[in-house]
Amino acid sequence: MTGWLPGWQFAATGLLLPPLLLILAIPPACFAARRSRAAAWLGAGCALAVLAMATPLATDLLINSLEPRGARAAAEEPGAIVILGGDVAHGGGKHEPGPLTLERLRAGAALHRATGLPILVTGGVLGRGEPALARLMARSLREDFGVPVRWIEDRAGDTRDNATFAAELLRADGIDEALVVTHGWHMGRALGAFERLCFTAEPRPLRPASMLQWDIWSLAPRPDHLAESWLALREWAGRLVYAWRDGAPPPPCRRI
Repeated sequence: MTGWLPGWQFAATGLLLPPLLLILAIPPACFAARRSRAAAWLGAGCALAVLAMATPLATDLLINSLEPRGARAAAEEPGAIVILGGDVAHGGGKHEPGPLTLERLRAGAALHRATGLPILVTGGVLGRGEPALARLMARSLREDFGVPVRWIEDRAGDTRDNATFAAELLRADGIDEALVVTHGWHMGRALGAFERLCFTAEPRPLRPASMLQWDIWSLAPRPDHLAESWLALREWAGRLVYAWRDGAPPPPCRRI
């Protein structure tokens, strides 16, 4: 999940990632194009890059590049379902789980009905004056899906915190393995966070990437694909930050 970020981090997320970064580069490039052919090419390239990001092909390529490859063998029977928070929706002075979070809640509720495993929801405060996302998630599961929640982890500020605090709660109840519910493009970062804790996480990804389609329709731009491409680029940025902050992956965990 994405925790409550200071204003400068919100600004950096928007300004330093396409498409806004590319869009902001177009006006000065056009202004300088009268004197420099390179500036003209830069402006045209930025415009084409924004257009490319809005195509299904670019979105699918980015999403596919994020998803973990290969199956993970279970060490033992999982003892819980962990649903990672994603976003909050605002309207009419109310706060509700956002679209990404609702998709995860729906998948987690279905998984609970299929397995009978208890649910842990995790998500802290995303914005000033807002309730913790985990509490919104627990209420939605109870009222909208008729599913109980056993653990509410409401401190997490990011994906690493999701794993750290969720594992802490579950291990207090003797649970060392869980099914993790999040989107496929976010699963790699989530699994890496759990692996650093030597906590076994079995992925249950939402909307896994589809097969790449190379046809004329895959090149037709649409605004929703631009948003998905931005999410994928933002996830790659998050992975790079985690790699820089946490260093090399730890050696494989050994269970006695």
